Amino acid sequence: MILVSACLAGLEVRYNGTHCLDFRISKLIEENKAITVCPELLGGFSIPREPAEIIGGTGEDVLDGKAKVIEKSGSDVTDLYIKGAYSTLKKAIDVNATVVVLKENSPSCGSSMIYNGKFIGEKIAGNGVTSALLKRNGLQVISEEQFLKEFF
Repeated sequence: MILVSACLAGLEVRYNGTHCLDFRISKLIEENKAITVCPELLGGFSIPREPAEIIGGTGEDVLDGKAKVIEKSGSDVTDLYIKGAYSTLKKAIDVNATVVVLKENSPSCGSSMIYNGKFIGEKIAGNGVTSALLKRNGLQVISEEQFLKEFF
């Protein structure tokens, strides 16, 4: 089973209430080859929500207690991101996911790039919190770009 970010399947779950629909991914859902997950909703966030970025490192650093996830207004939402990551890990294990396709650049889902923590639109190499946790637990996590390049 393939686990995919819900926004890639067209669900309006992003922080601003939008989606990032890719028809090839939504077709996998229709064919029962993939199921959706949104780590941020699993963590307890609502839609819409404030944008957040990792301050002081990457998702690995958040898991190690060396960095935090902070909303643009300054609120610390680290615990909700960690909660969502662990809920996503449980779901991936429960469905025996062979690959997890997550939305690039997100502080939860980024699998190679995340925003730099300054809320200025600049990106750095790194994993989001959920991607970091899934990778630590031996799951294959890739971005939608990588997935579409490799599988389509």
